[in-house]
Amino acid sequence: MQNKVEFIVNDIEIIKKKILFWSSTFNNIAYFDSNNYQDKIPNSYDLLVGVGAVSSINLIKEQNAFYKLTEFYKKQQNWLFGFLSYDLKNDIENLKSENKNELNFPALHFFVPNYVIELKNDFLVISSENKKEEIKKVFEEIINQEIAINESSSKINFVASMPKKDYIRKVEKLKQHIQQGNIYEVNFCQEFHSDNVKINSLHLYSKLKEISPVPFSAFYKFDDKYLISASPERFIKKLGNTVVSQPIKGTVKRGANDKEDLELKRELQSNTKERAENVMIVDLVRNDLSKIAEKNSVKVSELCEIYTYPQVHQMISTIEAEVSNKINPIEIIKQVFPMGSMTGAPKIRAMQLIEQYEETKRGLFSGTVGYIKPNGDFDFNVIIRSLFYNKEKQHLSFQVGGAITIKSDVEKEYEECIIKAKAILKATNT
Repeated sequence: MQNKVEFIVNDIEIIKKKILFWSSTFNNIAYFDSNNYQDKIPNSYDLLVGVGAVSSINLIKEQNAFYKLTEFYKKQQNWLFGFLSYDLKNDIENLKSENKNELNFPALHFFVPNYVIELKNDFLVISSENKKEEIKKVFEEIINQEIAINESSSKINFVASMPKKDYIRKVEKLKQHIQQGNIYEVNFCQEFHSDNVKINSLHLYSKLKEISPVPFSAFYKFDDKYLISASPERFIKKLGNTVVSQPIKGTVKRGANDKEDLELKRELQSNTKERAENVMIVDLVRNDLSKIAEKNSVKVSELCEIYTYPQVHQMISTIEAEVSNKINPIEIIKQVFPMGSMTGAPKIRAMQLIEQYEETKRGLFSGTVGYIKPNGDFDFNVIIRSLFYNKEKQHLSFQVGGAITIKSDVEKEYEECIIKAKAILKATNT
């Protein structure tokens, strides 16, 4: 983008809200808030927002999607904001997605924004092809933006697409596949949905962010479709020649007090089942990264570290690799997609069993949303702990799941799903 103007701002959280409400009048928004998290691989921005669309790509079908996205990227040489659905696996491998789908989100959607807003500490930068005078007017509009919820959501009652007894029966079937040596681990998910519901998307996102302020929070809107995300997980980041993936495997609830919280954290750290899950996915990610990495550059810089979030403790590993300047960013993403933490191992067989035993199409769930900069750097999350809303159909849903291994206790696996849904259920009932 040719023009950019820098501003110094105060009251950062208020500014973030004003930007969110100001941008909500546009048909295309990508709003990424890191909620001030600083871990081993920090986000490059406190807040990054793409607003409005100069051009976009919207693909309904998975066929040749990565090729078409690559061609779109080459023509733009600009900022891109967008998402990739889980079902793009079908464009990479000989797989299919035939389960029921009420949301009807596309396979992928990316756009070149009218405005890019970058916030880091107290510096706010607005970039655009528009003249600097127009950029300054946008800043004034943001500063003067009112923060007000004008409409409330209707009552939201979620229904499980898969009854608990069916979930337990299917987990037992998947454990049989593991026992027979077909797979070592599989990420098995279930959907909860609400029909004929009207929501205030800004209110819902604000509540979810308040309840669960995580490093990969996202609000994404295009036309009548919304992603409201409180994801704690990074899929893949590129900064210069370094790419990083940080899979999550291993979850435990927060304690009622400091003593219980510390004890639960210690239990997760020493849990052999959870560590085995995490290590299996680390090996899978190392293998995926080796497809695009420079020789002998793949390394595990963190193994089974415990990170704490408002609702849960999570076990996270960090895998890094070096890549050539010549490789296209889309190709990097394609070679490691979909993320191993949401499939299982071996990856292809796990995805086949996911299709066989899950009852709803994953769509955007366990896909990824993020941005690509003009220089080819990027950062994408894993779309979990997220709500999906089709305003035209008035259909709202979310999905939760976990890794199934030979040691899985089916009741505890179901309980883990409910723990992961806790923030969403709280946000939609307040």
